Amino acid sequence: MNSRRHFLQTSGVGFGWLAFQALAQAEAGNPLAVKQPHFSAKATRVIFLCMRGAPSHVDTFDYKPKLTEASGKDGRAPGTKLHGSQWKFAPQGKSGLPISELFPHLSKHVDELCLINSMHTELPAHAQSFLKLHTGNSQFVRPSLGAWALYGLGTVNENLPGFVTIAPPSLFGGAQNYGSAFLPAIYQGTRVGADARPIANAQVRNITPPVGSVAQRKELELIQTLNREKLQRDQFNPEVEGAIESFELAFKMQSEMPKVMDLSKENRQTLEAYGIGDGRATDDFGRKCLLARRMVEAGVRFVEVTHSDWDHHFKISQDLPKTAAAVDQPIAALLADLQTRGLLKDTLVVWSGEFGRTPHGQGADGRDHNSKGFTAWMAGGGVKGGLRYGSTDDLGYEAVEDKMHTHDFHATILHLLGLDHERLTYRYAGRDFRLTDVKGSVAKKILA
Repeated sequence: MNSRRHFLQTSGVGFGWLAFQALAQAEAGNPLAVKQPHFSAKATRVIFLCMRGAPSHVDTFDYKPKLTEASGKDGRAPGTKLHGSQWKFAPQGKSGLPISELFPHLSKHVDELCLINSMHTELPAHAQSFLKLHTGNSQFVRPSLGAWALYGLGTVNENLPGFVTIAPPSLFGGAQNYGSAFLPAIYQGTRVGADARPIANAQVRNITPPVGSVAQRKELELIQTLNREKLQRDQFNPEVEGAIESFELAFKMQSEMPKVMDLSKENRQTLEAYGIGDGRATDDFGRKCLLARRMVEAGVRFVEVTHSDWDHHFKISQDLPKTAAAVDQPIAALLADLQTRGLLKDTLVVWSGEFGRTPHGQGADGRDHNSKGFTAWMAGGGVKGGLRYGSTDDLGYEAVEDKMHTHDFHATILHLLGLDHERLTYRYAGRDFRLTDVKGSVAKKILA
């Protein structure tokens, strides 16, 4: 059975006009056609701000006054000493949520934030936990969160990728973190830029055709005919399938993608708000956040933005303030910009790393890996703002109240998009797969 027909027939949604239209378009060869969600959605798009390297929750968004009082005492691990935060926390906004002084700009938007202080995952190892955060599985190749969202909902602008990842890392699983695995290749993320390279220089390569559009269309049809014949012979060949879909998408992107990526039309006030300017510490991440806003505004369903400097084993007193300062103003500007444009109410903004860090010190000035407790936050898209959900113990070692595992995190994001994580499935190798495997619960307390 056609997978898109199967999705609509098993979704529990009546075959309304939109569903019929989406099905007709999909069966006519349009896998990106808009699909009805399982139920009324709070969010229609996602911006995932990924902080690779594991931010220290006890120094950023998880206030632990008893840890400060216990500084210098023995930690749980042999030979370690507890290390209170070097930075002050203060209640912010009407909600009074405590935020570290490392985030003076973001603190002004605290009433939009839902702090999830009870995150946890299995392994305190970067590669495995990073893959788990993105695909729900650290052992096998599985579709990414963005690919699942695009598969479940389609996209409203087929001249742009439905899923874009900005400056993803080449390490920690690389392309698996935005891949589609056994889902059709059209649902994989389109990479823009690369880790450790300025995003200002990023471009989608070969976007400008060397020949006219008519000649190019004829060339493309010839290549696609050969590709389809190859695919028909092989029956199953993900590489050929991916080539077919990517060629078609690239042809459509030629006119619109360069416009979306061109920041020169933004006014000085906007650029200043995002911290964009030569030599400024906020320039690179500011550009990434502004690109994310422009993309979701243009109809991209899922945008991931990566910042990669959060692995603070050493020199945390010097490096953490620099890292936080690089993202603080741009994220605050993104939230304000989305709100001003009326986009925040149905755009889910998510902030997280792969795990947290230990309450005890590592060496004289650092923190080690901690997968048992860390913080993520969400804003907009149907989430209660000004809320502190769940908690770690008094020292910040592990989640103890309203615990949210990675599977719960994914289930909640899909729920906000109107997708039931247990019903969003894809049949492969004789069984139905889903993002959350056989686990995951929606954190209903954070839903607005």
